[in-house]
Amino acid sequence: MPDSAASAGRRCVITGATSGLGRALAKLLAQRGDRIAITGRRAPLLAEAAAEARDAGAAEVLALHGGVDDPATVASHYAQISERWGGLDLAILNAGVGGSDDPRTFCTQTYRDTFAVNLFGVCHWLEHVLPDMVAQRSGVIAAISSPGGWRGFPGVGPYSASKAALSTMIESIRIDLRGTGVHIVDVCPGYVKSEMTAKNDPRRMPLLMETQAGAARILRGIERRRRVVHFPRRLTWPLRHIVANLPGWLFDPLAARYGKP
Repeated sequence: MPDSAASAGRRCVITGATSGLGRALAKLLAQRGDRIAITGRRAPLLAEAAAEARDAGAAEVLALHGGVDDPATVASHYAQISERWGGLDLAILNAGVGGSDDPRTFCTQTYRDTFAVNLFGVCHWLEHVLPDMVAQRSGVIAAISSPGGWRGFPGVGPYSASKAALSTMIESIRIDLRGTGVHIVDVCPGYVKSEMTAKNDPRRMPLLMETQAGAARILRGIERRRRVVHFPRRLTWPLRHIVANLPGWLFDPLAARYGKP
């Protein structure tokens, strides 16, 4: 994806854009003059995000109300985008939820609800976006995953499991699509200020980043065609290359002591 003036007017979608990273990414793309479709469940916040993107310079903004967990809603959203623009150049599949559970009172529904958004919400969009991008032999798809999927961290079993599944799926798809012109990016941010992280103990969120700074890092990694975008490196590099490879006899007691959000 070139970042020259020639890239102005790209056709973009960002899911879960009513707040946090999604909303910040929409504003950054708007400043580049792109055409942006944003999705979200909360209509008032969606309208605010759309107005913000227009004010920031977007060539066009489509505000699409509804969640990624409903396949009919996603099909309708993509149909509107296709009718208006004929397809997409960039899809940032950002919508996500946290998921925590106490295994002593294990709840299957918590896992179903978390996977419905974090994994199958991405699948619903891929089902529509991938065939068209492959047909046009170009496009970028970025899925927002998490370092939380690199190991089974305590207290967040549903979240960690859903993000592990997402990253593994994205990696498989990336390899399958080699040579098609479609680029797939797995985005694994560290702690970034958002509604989700606001619920955590700030003492357990090292190197917490401002939302706009996190969004800028994500967009830079996407535009540089990284396979995996993870940051800040002081946090994510040790997690990815050391913690993720620790033997269980060492990881388990360390995670039990320090791993809860």
